Amino acid sequence: MLKNMTLQNRLIGSFMFMGSIVLGVALVGWSGSAQLSQHIHVLGKNSVPSIRGLWKINEGQTQIQSSERAVTNPIVSQNNKSLELTRVSRAWQQIDEGFREYETTPQTQEESELYKSFQSDWEKWKQDHTEFLRLYQTAQVGGLSAKELSTLNNFLDSQVRVSFDVAEAKLLQLLEINSDVAANAQTLAVQDVSRIAFWVIFGMIVGPTTAIIFGIYFSRTIAKPLGAKIASIVNAIVSSSTEIAATIEQQERIASEQAVSVNQTTTTMDELSASSRQSADQAEAAANGAKQVLTLVDRQNLQAGSMSSNGSSLREKVGQITDQILHLSEQTGQIGIISMLVSDLANQTNMLALNAAVEAVRAGEHGKGFGVVAAEIRKLADQSKKSAERINALVVDIKNATNSTVMVTDEGSKTVETIISAVNDIALTSQQISLTAKQQAIAIQQVGDAMSTLNQNAIQTASGITQTKVGTQKLNEAALNLKAIV
Repeated sequence: MLKNMTLQNRLIGSFMFMGSIVLGVALVGWSGSAQLSQHIHVLGKNSVPSIRGLWKINEGQTQIQSSERAVTNPIVSQNNKSLELTRVSRAWQQIDEGFREYETTPQTQEESELYKSFQSDWEKWKQDHTEFLRLYQTAQVGGLSAKELSTLNNFLDSQVRVSFDVAEAKLLQLLEINSDVAANAQTLAVQDVSRIAFWVIFGMIVGPTTAIIFGIYFSRTIAKPLGAKIASIVNAIVSSSTEIAATIEQQERIASEQAVSVNQTTTTMDELSASSRQSADQAEAAANGAKQVLTLVDRQNLQAGSMSSNGSSLREKVGQITDQILHLSEQTGQIGIISMLVSDLANQTNMLALNAAVEAVRAGEHGKGFGVVAAEIRKLADQSKKSAERINALVVDIKNATNSTVMVTDEGSKTVETIISAVNDIALTSQQISLTAKQQAIAIQQVGDAMSTLNQNAIQTASGITQTKVGTQKLNEAALNLKAIV
């Protein structure tokens, strides 16, 4: 039946059983002590005072009888006879005190009836004694002759002795009744003490024995299975914390790699920004040169006479423009290479963010924060990739424009008639290059901002992973301590 009970019901039932034992022993002890107290009350307030009072009466009566014999003895001197009469007075005082003590105690019905009978016999003896004293005082006036003493002795033997024996017999019966009551109370008290001692010994034996039995039982049915369950839970905690620690370690490596990649991307974007600014400056210089060529051409149309000298100056300007455009083409090629590098770094960052998201899913509750950060990193990486693709498209446009510009300037050196058209194309192309370079600078600035945000997120991710790693180590230590305790 105990196997089907829950742990709570087992504990409650066991403690109720132990409580019942303690309560039973306590009730028996309380009942025994109450009865013992009652017996002590009977002895202290009834039997002992009654017996003491009756003994005082009996001793006083015996003293009076002895004094009566002494005063009728002819060999006793007159002084001694006077002392005996004094003893009689004191004996009556003792008898009165004994009656007062006895009459204040409770009496049984049998004792009460016997006491009433004793009182009548006692009064008969008391009257005989009073008559004896009267006769003695009368005889004492005549000098207590032999005849008077003989009369007193005959009265003692025929009257006083008889009533004395009857009263004494009733008095002894009262003493016997009270002695029996006291003996019975003593016997019951001894039985109560024995019963209390038995139940106390029973409680002393059964209580610890039952506690030991229940202790062994609960140790086998509760403590050991519970300890095994706790040990299993501890092992699971240790295993989980170990896996979490490994996952966090891997996430920490991924975050570190992300931080390195972000730093490289940021550095590359700084270089790309500087190159784009340089391209914009060169494009603006090319546009200014084209405007100067147009001015020279206009002057050439107005001053045909100075065509030779201005043509020479025009060739020099066109040569300078060609050199600047070629240098711009080289810078544009470098921008294209850097843009491809940014695209590769964005792809690597995207892969690292994907790995971090996978590890965050494996980490469960501990990796939720890392999953969110990984998603943000992937978004920023996608934005970086798109910006890099835009930059590549702009670079291709710039290269095509610069190539066409070079071709136009080469043709412009062969013929003067096409210079105006070529210079116009150069001006337009230079303006387009300048606008494209400015757009490129804006796009690079956006990518730089995204890389800065990505760098901050990577730092926060690394910090969070470090804190989680410390917490996991503490959890592992706590689990090991709990395992050691179990």
